[in-house]
Amino acid sequence: VQLQASGGGLVQAGGSLRLSCAASRRMFNNNGMAWFRQAPEKEREFVAGISWNGGSTTYADSVKGRFAISRENAKNALYLQMNSLKPEDTAVYFCAANMGALASGNKGTYRYWGQGTQVTVSS
Repeated sequence: VQLQASGGGLVQAGGSLRLSCAASRRMFNNNGMAWFRQAPEKEREFVAGISWNGGSTTYADSVKGRFAISRENAKNALYLQMNSLKPEDTAVYFCAANMGALASGNKGTYRYWGQGTQVTVSS
């Protein structure tokens, strides 16, 4: 069971990036999925989550209106469109699969984690 995150990079403030997460098993079609991020010397924090069928999404207040999470179950894929990026968005971004069908902000409910992709936003 694997999750492979990609799409990170270096971007100027105000720019955009699209992260992707490829899942190795179709089981993720039945699981809530989410993106978390971790900046140096900080706790891993919830960014955005999406239910198993994409019908429900939730966002951290810090990214509302700028980021959009989506999924394509036919491709076992999860995405995070990030617009209007700020230097404080700089972190390693991780995709994760929830143990249930919904997505929550509690990282303890996520069973599988990808390896992370670095996002750096310069001012």
